Amino acid sequence: MLQIKNGGIETLVEDWPGRLGYLGKGMSASGAFDNVGLGLANILVGNSFGEAGLEITGGFFEAQFGIDTAIAVTGSDMKPVLNEKAIPMWETISVSKGDIIKFSHIGEFGFRSYLAVAGGINVPEYLGSKSTCIFGSYGGFKGRKLAAKDELVFGKPDDEPSDSTGRKLKKEAVPTYKREWILRAMPGANTSPDYASEKGMDHLFEHTFKIQHTSNRSAYRLEELPDNFFARSDGGVGGSHPSNIIDHAYAIRGALNICGNTPILLIADGPTLGGYMCALNVINADLWKIGQGTPGRDFIKFKLTNQEEATEARINQKKLLSEASLL
Repeated sequence: MLQIKNGGIETLVEDWPGRLGYLGKGMSASGAFDNVGLGLANILVGNSFGEAGLEITGGFFEAQFGIDTAIAVTGSDMKPVLNEKAIPMWETISVSKGDIIKFSHIGEFGFRSYLAVAGGINVPEYLGSKSTCIFGSYGGFKGRKLAAKDELVFGKPDDEPSDSTGRKLKKEAVPTYKREWILRAMPGANTSPDYASEKGMDHLFEHTFKIQHTSNRSAYRLEELPDNFFARSDGGVGGSHPSNIIDHAYAIRGALNICGNTPILLIADGPTLGGYMCALNVINADLWKIGQGTPGRDFIKFKLTNQEEATEARINQKKLLSEASLL
């Protein structure tokens, strides 16, 4: 059991790959914003890589353990402490009943930390997932972020928690965090020449975009595009602005939606359809980087890729999220 003393800025129960199969019903997949961070934390404590853990955004989370168990902290280094003593990240440690874990604010790099516990977080599955969708108020712990006095129950681990204590990752398995995040992407579904100009698409892949402070789990907003991005003067039957189209499905997670002149990455809790163009899609293997981009501080640069590279990257990521990453 885990008793929450301070929920921090935003702490959610999330698993991976989230709530699949309901986009047609208007329900996003949700799930861990950084599936690599959560996945490696789970591997460290002996869980399956997709088991539910805690996604700590921005920091200031504090909680007390009600049982002896094993944990791992990954993601952004928010200077976690156990009983006021610093604890290592990216490895498994033992905790005892009564121990208190605290996180400071966001680290020098990254925006989200992940806390995995042996056995995972035992909350009811909703439509096949334990993930929280805060914009729909369903899933996770009562469909909301955690708050003081909440109590979470842990699942039963397959092995004794003590068996995983001391596990560490190979050096090459620990992700590198940066100020500028390179996201491999492919054009589509609404691109050149019908919706965007060739110069406009070149701008997308040549410019470095700052992440705007108005970003969240639904959408990561980037700085505005120039008017010459568009291939037409208006949206025709779709609307007055050239970014307008007749409503269609959005290929979330990872679609770059163009709303007016603002490019918006639709991700974890993003909308499933709408009336704006989508100029490119970030490949699945790079989605985790978006979750570690800090609004108002970090930058995103898109790199043109193809289906073959995207498939290979996803295969390699699957290998990473396995016990092969352990020392």
